[in-house]
Amino acid sequence: MDEYHSSDTNALGFCLLPSELIQSILFSLALPEILRMKLVNKFLSYLISDKDFIRQCNLRSRSATWLFVYKKRWRRDAILHGFSDQSNRWFKICIEDLIKQVVFYPDEDIYLLTASGNIFLFASNSQKAVIAVNLVSKAVKKIPPCPLGPRGTSSWRRSGMKLVPESSDSGHFRFLFVELVGNSPVVFEYNSETEKWQCREAREGKGNFAGNDCMFLNAHNAPQESLVVAIGSEYIPPLILRPRFGNREQQASWVNVNDRRHVYGDGHVMIMRSRDQRRAKVLCSIEVWGISLRSGNWEYVSNVPSEIVEQIGKPYGVMIGCLEARNGRIRVVLMSNYEGSWDIIWLTYHQQSGVWNWVLLPDCKMKGANLAGITFSSGLSLT
Repeated sequence: MDEYHSSDTNALGFCLLPSELIQSILFSLALPEILRMKLVNKFLSYLISDKDFIRQCNLRSRSATWLFVYKKRWRRDAILHGFSDQSNRWFKICIEDLIKQVVFYPDEDIYLLTASGNIFLFASNSQKAVIAVNLVSKAVKKIPPCPLGPRGTSSWRRSGMKLVPESSDSGHFRFLFVELVGNSPVVFEYNSETEKWQCREAREGKGNFAGNDCMFLNAHNAPQESLVVAIGSEYIPPLILRPRFGNREQQASWVNVNDRRHVYGDGHVMIMRSRDQRRAKVLCSIEVWGISLRSGNWEYVSNVPSEIVEQIGKPYGVMIGCLEARNGRIRVVLMSNYEGSWDIIWLTYHQQSGVWNWVLLPDCKMKGANLAGITFSSGLSLT
């Protein structure tokens, strides 16, 4: 009883502060914290719902980049963990009640596919459906099956899909993915406003794309040659790219050596080389290559400095990764598991300055949990 009384007293004392000071304090919080503050009392709810506050808050929050990790303890809970490059701790977001609106099986396996803005896409394995969740409005809906029919979770590739929220605050979005149909790459696009799919077959040839004006979706990933589709204006057919490494020696070095891992995304590939250490492996180098819009081949971008690699080079048994390139920055996250313990590494490369940064992450307390998806996201807002 005393605890609740103390909490109410603190909330009342906070609300007695000048409005300008309260707003300044709220602006220093991450978006999940602001949403929690909105539930404290009517005064804070009114303040946070003010149009001017929302506009200023959105300008600040949309510049943040988030890393989301979805983990699930079997038959217990469904927790989305989020970490922002503008905060210093993980935020827990329980999505179980939201998912239950469209998934009626308590033991259903749900996987996080991708996220952007306030929209998160999850895949249901048994129902072979994609579920769109808006974490702010709490809207949940199933996306109609694509023209290829229902798809299981193993059919989705992170590097072959893209979620694009509408620029307005309507909550609408576009979801695109590429798939080989009869050996030809086809782009499938869903529009949440019309609730319809459309298809476009990619073509061979040369395009006139600017790097910032197109997106890259990987139809097939291979060390020797990948098949990537570049998507520009809706009036220009998607273009097929087949990036290779520059010469035969480079091609052979990436293909023949089995100590390398490749992670693809946004027209880039991250190449991680490891060495054996007893029953585990240890990272010894990380390189990033990007597609040259002149030649269409892989072009060397940068390598992570050796001093950073030495610090992050812990023993691992299994490692997966995620890569995004946006607004002049390349972000990579590596998740490794060693004897049941998970380790998460977030690295950012600033292309203009040529500087790598290691974003230090606190423990996400993943031990004993099942990893069910990981993605970068940006553009979180109050609307």
